[in-house]
Amino acid sequence: MVSADQATDGYSAVFFMEGSQVAREMRASEFGAFLDGYVGLSDLAETDVRAVLVELGGDLRVLALVFFRIWFDEEGRADSNWNVPIEELARRGAKGPDMGGGAIRLVCRSQCPDARFKEELWDPDMTPGNNHFQAIRKAVDANSLKFRKIEPVQEENIPVLNAESPALDDSAGAADRSRLAQLIREQRLRIKTLQSVHRDSLSDIQREHRLEMQGVRSELTDLQQKYERQRLSNEQLKKRLSERNEQYLTLQEQVATGGVEKQRDDANSDAELVLLREQLERKQRELELRDDKIVALEQENHDLRHREPPENSIHDHLRRQSVFLVAYHPGVGHITLPYDDIETYFSNPTTYAAERCGMNEPAYRQWLEHYEHPVCQHGADTDNPCGEPLMRVSQPGEFQPGVDDHCEKHRT
Repeated sequence: MVSADQATDGYSAVFFMEGSQVAREMRASEFGAFLDGYVGLSDLAETDVRAVLVELGGDLRVLALVFFRIWFDEEGRADSNWNVPIEELARRGAKGPDMGGGAIRLVCRSQCPDARFKEELWDPDMTPGNNHFQAIRKAVDANSLKFRKIEPVQEENIPVLNAESPALDDSAGAADRSRLAQLIREQRLRIKTLQSVHRDSLSDIQREHRLEMQGVRSELTDLQQKYERQRLSNEQLKKRLSERNEQYLTLQEQVATGGVEKQRDDANSDAELVLLREQLERKQRELELRDDKIVALEQENHDLRHREPPENSIHDHLRRQSVFLVAYHPGVGHITLPYDDIETYFSNPTTYAAERCGMNEPAYRQWLEHYEHPVCQHGADTDNPCGEPLMRVSQPGEFQPGVDDHCEKHRT
């Protein structure tokens, strides 16, 4: 649990960050109440919060910072399983930037003294305009938590003989070296945090790309299913229309070749003929409407396949070749997929790899089965297969079915 001794060791506070700004401040004891589950924060329900433990000296200068994450559930209560010893980590933190009182003790994802808790931490941003250290220092100077500042005891000015001036020069040189070392530490920390931000951004882009590709594939599958349903319905309609036409022609022949019949039968035949003509016209109109729908669906399918991707989207980066997709298949190795081949590849990766090898898909699959399990295939479909280990043929073009996948005893 977080604690703070305000009498001797200074003060502790917890800042909640939102972007590059401090969104909420509380004393360490108040944060401890959240961890114990006594109170909750409804505005933070189902939120992964980026927080900072700030340890201050009596003069309100920053001594240590721990950048940690904590989850708040649907009721706004802190995760009951969260158990990161942030106070202990703060005592073991490595040297960080100078925030007014010398180098602080810093603990973050890129600079964690205990690797078990690395994933529970996050890296501060040190870029100009978004510097988390500056935002924290500004909040500490504002002192909205009303910590009582303890002024340091002023040392008396004792005159020093000129003979000791070389010692002062040594002290000044040591101070310059200390400032230089501090600057180097800050630059190294900034490099580590930038690398971490780059990894996180790359991971987000990859996840976004996967989701976008899944959405496109799902949309294309739905459209193909819809088109197939319309095509089947159209074929059924054409078949019924053909049957009606045959009935109509048969009826015309009967009317033309039939002899003299009773007037009542003629009237019934005429009525049935009119009814059939009306039905035929109605079916023809339905057929025309369905043809129009099929044309519209085909145009929509064409537009979806050839539409320009949104600017700065994953497809846009792929089209401009600022981002590449790389696939691996045995016998082909790593393949950099051109933008125009992405849809073809995902529709059937094995066929695509077989074509790159100059083979048809069945031949490539037969070689692949041998490559993955190089044993004699004689009697593979029976209860007593040979299974003799063979020398693997690593290139698809060099594979000879019936020879390379059989032992000397069973070769054809």
